Amino acid sequence: MRLHKINFFVFLLILLNAQYLVAQPRERLVKIVVAPNQPDWEYQIGEKAVFQVTVMKNSEPIPQVKIKYEVGPELMPPVLKDSAILKNGQIDIHGGTMDEAGFLRCKVVAEVDGVLYEGLATAAYAPDQIKPTTGLPVDFMEFWEKAKAEAAKIPLDTKLTLLPGRCTEKVNVYQVNVQNYKVGTRLYGILCLPKEAGRYPALLEVPGAGVRPYYGNVEMAEKGIITLQIGIHGVPVTMEPEIYTDMGRSVVSGYWNYNLDDRNHYYYKRVYLGCVRAIDFLYSLPEFDGSSLAVTGGSQGGALSIVAASLDARVKYLASFYPALCDLTGPLHGRAGGWPHLFADYNKSFHIKPDKIETSKYYDVVNFARKVNVPGFYSWGYNDTTCPPTSTFSAYNVIQAPKNLHIFQETGHWTYPEQFELSRKWLIEKLTGVK
Repeated sequence: MRLHKINFFVFLLILLNAQYLVAQPRERLVKIVVAPNQPDWEYQIGEKAVFQVTVMKNSEPIPQVKIKYEVGPELMPPVLKDSAILKNGQIDIHGGTMDEAGFLRCKVVAEVDGVLYEGLATAAYAPDQIKPTTGLPVDFMEFWEKAKAEAAKIPLDTKLTLLPGRCTEKVNVYQVNVQNYKVGTRLYGILCLPKEAGRYPALLEVPGAGVRPYYGNVEMAEKGIITLQIGIHGVPVTMEPEIYTDMGRSVVSGYWNYNLDDRNHYYYKRVYLGCVRAIDFLYSLPEFDGSSLAVTGGSQGGALSIVAASLDARVKYLASFYPALCDLTGPLHGRAGGWPHLFADYNKSFHIKPDKIETSKYYDVVNFARKVNVPGFYSWGYNDTTCPPTSTFSAYNVIQAPKNLHIFQETGHWTYPEQFELSRKWLIEKLTGVK
């Protein structure tokens, strides 16, 4: 390994460890509270759902407020659309039912003083019975085993750059730069390594969608866990934020569409294999205990957590929040599919081609979930419009390994601090034995 030291000015405060988790939505003056009338938001197939709606300002219902609302299967055309004036700021919307397993969503919009406000809630119908629409290619594992074998021949060519401004009394922080799945491609990340001599468990943190800098999980490293946060685009992860903003608007804009017509060159091939290469790097560290390895992430990172655990038997645990890339073909069967919604109505003219549909099956998280055989922590909410629960349950329901699902019904594409804390404690216990 070649070790390079560089000097940094005092860096920004290290972001919360869960950089892959989306922050809770900001508060607004007017709140539209929508909730199914079942405490757990779950119904039997054929049972009628009732959505209780309250429009509030200063925590008090707003009288004579006008609303528009619609109800239907999530991310599908509504089956009910109407409006109403709420005499006392409240109304019960009788939203119908579902005749198969899935999710029924009620969306409400109110205009108050010229400003539009929105609220929604999603009723679950037998979510444990949701089955995926995507198919499993007969050569799925053969394809990925061959890809892994080819990547394994590529030298890691590891380069570490110490980041003095981010180091603490107990932890050294480095930018990692290794060779990815073929010669000339690179994988970058932030490694946090306990300073005290010893052998430690490791946590691989895989990223949500987009392109951004990374700061490292020092807090977990100070608890005696090696942490590695990785990017997926083959560029350094310590540049100025505006560089990533420019990249997101140009060279990696819509990267999830790149080469979807060719399973051997689809963009996510480098991403999935990059997770394995990150594990290769962790196993190369003399400080790693050689056994206790977990992977975690949310959204795209939730997907990559499942993929990494499926592709690499060296992963012993995974924690996945609202995984993306699940049951991508859902819209072709009249129901919600996972981010990036490749086959949604607004993409159909571009993506509805046999080769693209076939390629998607090799990258659909459902098909990796079928192969997971390690304990997993999973968490999401019913109001997620980015990674809809129909898609996440499609993957979760095919997992045969030990699994713990923590549903926080009202969350969308974000988590409560308590939700993240559950996963953190679970990971620490699994990796260190400390409760």
